[in-house]
Amino acid sequence: MAEHTSSNITIEAAPAAVMGVISDFARYPEWTDEVKEAEVLSEDAEGRAERVRLLLDAGAIKDEHTLAYEWVGAHEVRWSLVTSQMLRALDGVYRLAPLDGGARTEVTYQLTVDVKIPMLGMIKRKAEKVIIDRALAGLKKRVESGGAPVSGS
Repeated sequence: MAEHTSSNITIEAAPAAVMGVISDFARYPEWTDEVKEAEVLSEDAEGRAERVRLLLDAGAIKDEHTLAYEWVGAHEVRWSLVTSQMLRALDGVYRLAPLDGGARTEVTYQLTVDVKIPMLGMIKRKAEKVIIDRALAGLKKRVESGGAPVSGS
């Protein structure tokens, strides 16, 4: 069974604002250094991304891949790898937990990465940790600076 890496952060905004930034894939390159390009390939009946193509450069992991997204209520999104040149698995989840009556949000990010080429487990975990830490820091900065899209979708 694949190991995963997980971390969390508290963001000074409501869960809807946080999920607004998470679901705005076209803007990922603006706040996630590792994502160089993001393109929504298909959407579900509610207009949420179902398949997204991403060009990723996370140091040890450089790849163009497609992810399938599953939206679980208003506070969780999961993804899994569909296609990749370098990766065997890229499975993750963002879970949002309202704090202080919904004024703040605890965000948990869990990620599992498996590459097709031989790589030491500790190097894979380090890459996962770098991806998670940078994504959470970027998400926090983006949401708290008012970078969340206007709600309406």
